[in-house]
Amino acid sequence: MSFKWNNGLPFLPGYTFHDVGKSAFHRPQTLICKNGCTLAQRPSVGIGQDPLLSEQLRQQEISELSLEELKMTYGPSEHTVYKEFVPAHVALDKKVLRFYAYFMENILFSPEEENRVRFVVIYYYLEDDSMSIVELLVENSGIIQGNRLKRHRLPKNKCGDHYRWRDLNLGLDMEVYGFKYHITHCDAFTKEFMESNGIVLNDPEPVPEDFYTKSHKNPAPCYSPPSSFDQKHRFLTMDGKVLRFYAFWDNSDPQFKNALKVVILYYLVDDTVEIREVHEPNSGRDPFPIMMGRLRIPKKLKSETFPSCLMEMSKEDVDEYFSLKDFQLGQTIKLMGHCFLLNDCDDFTKKYYQENYPDMNLELPKKVVEVIQEKKEIPPYNGFGSLEDSLQNCLSLIPKRPRKNVLKMFENDNKVLRYLARLDSPHPEDECRLFVLYYFLSNDMISISEKTHGKHSASIGRKFLEKIRVPKPGSSVENPEFYSPADFAIGATVEVFSHRFVLIDADHYVLKYLESISSQIPTHTLESLRQKLGVEVTENLPGQQNGEEKE
Repeated sequence: MSFKWNNGLPFLPGYTFHDVGKSAFHRPQTLICKNGCTLAQRPSVGIGQDPLLSEQLRQQEISELSLEELKMTYGPSEHTVYKEFVPAHVALDKKVLRFYAYFMENILFSPEEENRVRFVVIYYYLEDDSMSIVELLVENSGIIQGNRLKRHRLPKNKCGDHYRWRDLNLGLDMEVYGFKYHITHCDAFTKEFMESNGIVLNDPEPVPEDFYTKSHKNPAPCYSPPSSFDQKHRFLTMDGKVLRFYAFWDNSDPQFKNALKVVILYYLVDDTVEIREVHEPNSGRDPFPIMMGRLRIPKKLKSETFPSCLMEMSKEDVDEYFSLKDFQLGQTIKLMGHCFLLNDCDDFTKKYYQENYPDMNLELPKKVVEVIQEKKEIPPYNGFGSLEDSLQNCLSLIPKRPRKNVLKMFENDNKVLRYLARLDSPHPEDECRLFVLYYFLSNDMISISEKTHGKHSASIGRKFLEKIRVPKPGSSVENPEFYSPADFAIGATVEVFSHRFVLIDADHYVLKYLESISSQIPTHTLESLRQKLGVEVTENLPGQQNGEEKE
């Protein structure tokens, strides 16, 4: 019986598979009868007409021997192996040769220079043999620089030939469209590519220095005394360098509590000052932040009666302008009639002061720090609604509902602490008035109802106070401190919006709940409740005894 054996599985029972298409499974005949005698012979085939294993091995040996004889007679067969074809636009994609060169530009009608050296970079794209030339940028040169020739195949001569990478080498001149570019050196990739293709590069040449640039770096000595202020040198060294100060500005409030944030920019190139407002999102202010345009601000005038509102001031009318020494952190500086409190600066400004003015102190005084900390970023509470609801109007244009402690609301739902209180009033007619104070544990709100007298003394009278969070007396409006169960001891006075209530009794549920959180409740509060409830245990307040509010 033949089996199909998977090479990935062990040759064990259960891991072999039968040939499903086989239908003959009989054993071959090995006995024959000849002349009345039974003779045994060797089987020529296996079970189901399968070839014998010995026969398979024999055929394999014969084939191997025949192959060896062919190799010995005719030699090994030769097979040509072809390399995989890769197109040029794939093999040479993003491979660029880079050469550095310069060209001379003639300068006419100039007594200082006859020609000028301009440096360029020549890019050769191996993908399609195109080239581009880009001129290196020189700051404050006044020359249009950048891309001189766009990428295309540059003509080599009038015959229609184009420049190839074999035509480029160091120290050679490449003439393109009437300009002669002299190649001085190249990068490492270009050098490796050229040498790997059998081209020997010449030695790199030094880059020539422009005479005009050299003369202005080292100016010729003059016989006149040098000026203390070099406008050209200052422009070349200070252009683009700006000091940034952060300040508060308010015309009405000397303590800068509701001050407007501004940024004062001091340009070192010409000592001009610019003031910009810092607008918060949804502030509703003017969308143009520039408060004062860039100009030099006079500090002291030669004549105090100068009509500045009618005429523009010139240099002859100004005795002194504001300088860097006038901008010190923690001090109030008056610019154009407005006072600004400098409270901070950026890292570049700090570094510049440390290098050029090491004696100046960049730390804010303690009084200025306190003023900045007391500055109000949010308008004060106006008394309408809760403090959290009013805060949402300041945070976004469309107010959102403030977040609540959902877990606390679910755990303490319908849990109410009830106290009996009397009104502490100077009027004699209020001495007999009793009130029931409800404290809702789910949202820390307090509700007060007056207790009626007469036939139905156990019923609750009219509402004295709706559910609301009651702040403690003396707490600020912006950071209020509200009453909690820890403040409700027997005999304590609770002030509710200028009305004083003295607690005289409480439910048994109050004592039970406070004992469950005894670590958060003062000892004298628990002792007062135990003493009171231990004496008068039969008198109960109207309503339910489990602490739930009666609907």
